[in-house]
Amino acid sequence: MGRARTIARRTFLTGAVAIAGGVAFGTYLVRRDPQNPLADGLGPGAATFNPWVKIDAQKITLITPHADIGQGAVHMQATLLAEELDLDLGQFDTEFGEPAPAYHNTALAGEGTPYRITDQGVVARGTLATIGGLAKIIGLQGTGGSSSVADSFDKLRAAGATARETLKLAAAQKHGVEGADLTTKSGAVILPDGTAIPYVDLAADAAAIDPVRDVPLRAASDWRLIGKPTQRSDIRAKSTGTLSYAIDLQLDGMVHAAVRLSPRRSGVRSFDAEAARTMRGVVDVFPITNGLAVLADNTWRAFRAAEAIDVTWQDAAYPAEQADHWKAVEASFTDAHLDTSLRDDGDVESALAADAVRAEYRVPYVAHAPLEPMMALVRVTDDQVEVWTAHQLPRVLQQQVAGVTGHKSGQVVLHNQYAGGSFGNRLECEYVAVAAEIANQVRGTPVKMTFRREEDFAQDFPRPLGMMRGAGDVDSGQVRALALDIASPSPIGSMIGRLGLPQAGPDIQIPAGAWNAPYGIENFRVRAYATPGVAPVSSWRSVGASGAGFFIEGFLDEVIHAAGADPLEERLRLCDWDVARGTLEAVAEMSNWGESLPEGKGRGVAMVESFGVPVAEVVEVTDTPDGIRIDKVWVAADVGTVVDPVNFENNVQGAVVWGLGHAMNSEITYSDGMAEQSNYHAAEGMRLYQAPQIMVRGLETHFAVRGIGEPPVPPAAPALANAIFAATGMRLREMPFNRHVRFI
Repeated sequence: MGRARTIARRTFLTGAVAIAGGVAFGTYLVRRDPQNPLADGLGPGAATFNPWVKIDAQKITLITPHADIGQGAVHMQATLLAEELDLDLGQFDTEFGEPAPAYHNTALAGEGTPYRITDQGVVARGTLATIGGLAKIIGLQGTGGSSSVADSFDKLRAAGATARETLKLAAAQKHGVEGADLTTKSGAVILPDGTAIPYVDLAADAAAIDPVRDVPLRAASDWRLIGKPTQRSDIRAKSTGTLSYAIDLQLDGMVHAAVRLSPRRSGVRSFDAEAARTMRGVVDVFPITNGLAVLADNTWRAFRAAEAIDVTWQDAAYPAEQADHWKAVEASFTDAHLDTSLRDDGDVESALAADAVRAEYRVPYVAHAPLEPMMALVRVTDDQVEVWTAHQLPRVLQQQVAGVTGHKSGQVVLHNQYAGGSFGNRLECEYVAVAAEIANQVRGTPVKMTFRREEDFAQDFPRPLGMMRGAGDVDSGQVRALALDIASPSPIGSMIGRLGLPQAGPDIQIPAGAWNAPYGIENFRVRAYATPGVAPVSSWRSVGASGAGFFIEGFLDEVIHAAGADPLEERLRLCDWDVARGTLEAVAEMSNWGESLPEGKGRGVAMVESFGVPVAEVVEVTDTPDGIRIDKVWVAADVGTVVDPVNFENNVQGAVVWGLGHAMNSEITYSDGMAEQSNYHAAEGMRLYQAPQIMVRGLETHFAVRGIGEPPVPPAAPALANAIFAATGMRLREMPFNRHVRFI
């Protein structure tokens, strides 16, 4: 508690500074607009109004800097820009743009502060403003934490409005009319006589004037695109197999690389590569950091040669066997490892009776395993490094690559690409650093480095394993006390450690989804313990909430059952945030909660708030003679404003399948210091025939606009576990559930 109080005091001081005149970093620095990266290299007659819009005589290009990892970020950003710019979908090109401070993401700030989303007080808002100001000053460009919509919603509409009004001003000056008499439609300025002048014909004129500033945004009642179902800009290409990913790229003179890296992250003790060197198509084999690289004339031959290398690895720096990883977690439930105690309401110890409900829950390591394996295409010259890959932290990646090749970060050019999945894996820089190290050995030659699937699994930084020890008490049919102790390695600490940065303060992701739960339980405590010395870990879709959400919603269901209360009705009684309560009420209505079910059927409910978004889910299962069948899932989520209902529904459904599949079947275990699972056959998700019908409702009562890519994941596992209990009487307290039940 002493450490938590110190953190709270520091937070208060930081927030107070921000509120008292915005002087934490200097008002000038916070308000100053970063340089527009589009201004350099503009062709004759081309105009740029801000970092997101450029127009020339041939086309309109919208810059969509948030990485598209399958969640539809490009389409979302383009929709927001096109809404105010009066463009129709399909009238423009999109580009990711070069990494630049102008694309800073201030919406990432919320997940690093010790405040519940409902806390809108002076200190909480001040702290957010301070962190947001710092993000702007350092140019923190990033895609993650379901922050892309929140970061983009206002700034991109404003960018579109600025471009629109500047084009109108250019038309007014050119044709000698009043700007107030002009309108815009479908990529053209409309003169008073009805003549439509395409934006591309006004580019040269607009380039000669200063952009119009401080343009009011349109009311929601005037929106043409936002909130309307549309076809995602990438969906046709993805459906026809014509969208180009990084793994599809080819450059003249390119060589292909594969690697054998230590699966223990320990380095090479000895190796024999003679057999690999003599294989057809092999150009070279040489040592690199933590392993060996093979250059060949195609990817398959590079893969085969890498497999042929006889290597002996150094020992791992973490426990060799999985059982010892769990022992490390168990040993971290001590004051010495206490990381946070952000929720401590009432008097938990006094409220817990001797016969209190007690249980232990566990979640395993889980791999990211995106369909497109980790790869990068890199060309290194004396003056520049060019990188073609998909990445979520472009400017961090520039710095890491520069550190490998000896260049300055400004000499690293990233050509960001569409990603064939990420789930957090493309927040990491290791795979690109490997490619850069190889390309640095053959300067001037483009090198396409691709991980074999087995290498992808072996080198993955998985979701942290974790454990919860819970105690709860009831009185008069109601939950009166809940205490959760959660232990896990720190995903954020592990990630920033690989970047060579110190961890500043505790990792709020360890108890995320539990400490911030929107429940007003009289006596409610959540303590988090950081486990040292186990395998390095990383962010995984929904990060800490994927584990802690299971912990709280699974165990709360146990305590509610002990009280003899209805699982959904008691959650409604406990809920202390009207927005979250609305999701529970909606999912109750959608599922017709409380209706009589046939023998063998069961329903479970769970509600988790992550990244500021409350999501309630009801799962219905049937206990058959052959195993558990998942029949239906109902989901209600409140994001304030649904930008595109179709993409919203797709993201929710995908997140539910992701959450259910991993809860059912997936884990990573270690033996002899190495991950035992090497491919999808051993880390199986949900099969198509197992996928349930998923009904989705998007609510819009939230006071803020939020994202939906991750929040539906955490409630899926506990809702499924609670449904299985309702159908069978079996309480599942550890993932994967297939350790205890069979799924059909």
